[in-house]
Amino acid sequence: MPIPCARCEMPLSRWDPHTGAADCRLCGASNTVEAFPAILLNTAAARPESAMDGEAACFDHPGKRAVAACSQCGRYLCGLCSVDCGADIWCPSCVTARAGRAQAANLETSRTLYDSIALTLPLATLIMWPFTIVAAPASLVMSIAKWKSPRSLVRRTRWRFVVAILISLAEIVAWVWGIAYTLTRPLVRGA
Repeated sequence: MPIPCARCEMPLSRWDPHTGAADCRLCGASNTVEAFPAILLNTAAARPESAMDGEAACFDHPGKRAVAACSQCGRYLCGLCSVDCGADIWCPSCVTARAGRAQAANLETSRTLYDSIALTLPLATLIMWPFTIVAAPASLVMSIAKWKSPRSLVRRTRWRFVVAILISLAEIVAWVWGIAYTLTRPLVRGA
């Protein structure tokens, strides 16, 4: 199963299973790969052995031999179910529920959508146009600064950043033109 790059979503060719570091050949982004231990095993070793009479069995797979116990709940786990996080071994249930010390697993379930913020900022302030003098440069800076950041947990393109940059530049040009016009037009004096 290929693992995609967080920035360009192209499959990563190689990654170090011990550190999780992977560099994308296409865009040069540094990625961190976190995978369950079973992905690192070859197919023969990935099949846990059957439990013999008197041996501890996996909680989720009763016919398979247990190789570890969950550090949080104490359930016996086979090689497929054990999630090794540093010194602790957790079961998938504790990692999913983020129980006890499993909160340190730091599962990423959401990301800030900077591209949506950068697009909404100049559009929303058009209603109250004086605020565009601050919102347009802020949106432009955010679009440029967050261009390479991971956009979402699901696939998204950068079109929101592009549109936000164009709208912000149009608002900045309008402000510069308006200020320059106001300062250079001759003063009309009443008679």
